[in-house]
This record gives sequence, C-alpha cells and structure tokens, in this order.
Amino acid sequence: MSNIELTAVFEPCDEGGYIAYIREIEGINSQGETIEEAKENLGDAVNLMFSEIRSKSVTSKAKKLVTQTLTFTL
Repeated sequence: MSNIELTAVFEPCDEGGYIAYIREIEGINSQGETIEEAKENLGDAVNLMFSEIRSKSVTSKAKKLVTQTLTFTL
C-alpha cells in the first residue's frame, strides 16, 4: 500500500486545545483539545473533502474510465 505524506500543522490556542490544518491543501482544517484529537479530526476533514470531490465528479460516457479508491494514511 502506498502512502501520501502531507504536512499537518498544530497551533496551540490561547484558550486551550489546538487548531490544525494541512499545509499543502488550502481549506482543510480542524481542531481538538489535544494534538491527537486534532490529528484525528484533521484526518476526518481530509476524508470528507475527498468524498465531496468524488460525489461531484462527472464521468464522461465518451471514454472508458477505470476508477479505484485508494487509501492514504496521515
């Protein structure tokens, strides 16, 4: 299985917890009380973003396409 490496950034909040985002993909961010929770929530955000993109993709009838779902680990 292949993995993709993305840079997760965790910024401590003054009120506690962490804000997290993926440096390479604008718009993917989350938060959590601990880094581990923020990391888990960030993984969910990445999966949701790709699910949304998949649901909006249009298949061309003119071409025979092969599609596969790949799993990436953060």
